[in-house]
Amino acid sequence: MKLKPTLLALLMGLGIINGIKGQDWPNLSQFQEANAKLAKPAANENRVVFMGNSITIGWINSRPEFFANKPYVNRGISGQTTPQMLVRFRQDVIDLQPKVMVLLAGTNDIAGNTGPSTLEMIMNNIKSMADIAVANDIKVILSSTLPAFKYPWKPGVEPAQKIMDLNKMIKAYAEEKGHIYLDYFSAMADERNGLPKKYANDGVHPTIEGYKVMEPLAEKAIAEALQNH
Repeated sequence: MKLKPTLLALLMGLGIINGIKGQDWPNLSQFQEANAKLAKPAANENRVVFMGNSITIGWINSRPEFFANKPYVNRGISGQTTPQMLVRFRQDVIDLQPKVMVLLAGTNDIAGNTGPSTLEMIMNNIKSMADIAVANDIKVILSSTLPAFKYPWKPGVEPAQKIMDLNKMIKAYAEEKGHIYLDYFSAMADERNGLPKKYANDGVHPTIEGYKVMEPLAEKAIAEALQNH
């Protein structure tokens, strides 16, 4: 649609046009430089890309030793929802040519970080990312969403039951499609179906102890995925 000059001037005056042009909603710029510097995987390299949000990027910040000297690539961006991940999925996962992709997502969608979202909407985005990975011969590991009793940044949201319902959907889909379901939830949830203090001071973002619970579970899932590649 071609805007009339007067309308175009009005929208530019309000900052709407410039805001749209200047917006990087999925934050594609976050890893562009790192991706450009990353060499193609060697013939015998079992590259694994971890796609996710603050829980994923917080992992390499809190526990860099887990990623050290391994062909693991961390592509988590704080605050992200599944539609944002889907937009950057080709750039930040497919183009890196991994053998395995570990997806950890969903909690920010439930929190409403990019607007209201149903569990079906979240699953559709997860399914789309999984389908794109399979089409590119990448093994798919779908992680359970971590427990959360409440969100410090979104008072009033009651996520615990929604997270459990989403995890049932993720597990069922993984079983249906032959993907690996990585169940962090069962190993970490407390009696409220939230994260205890020892695993997350704020009830959402894992502590070092929380990541130590996650690591052997992730390693087991990755080993299984590589065995079947």
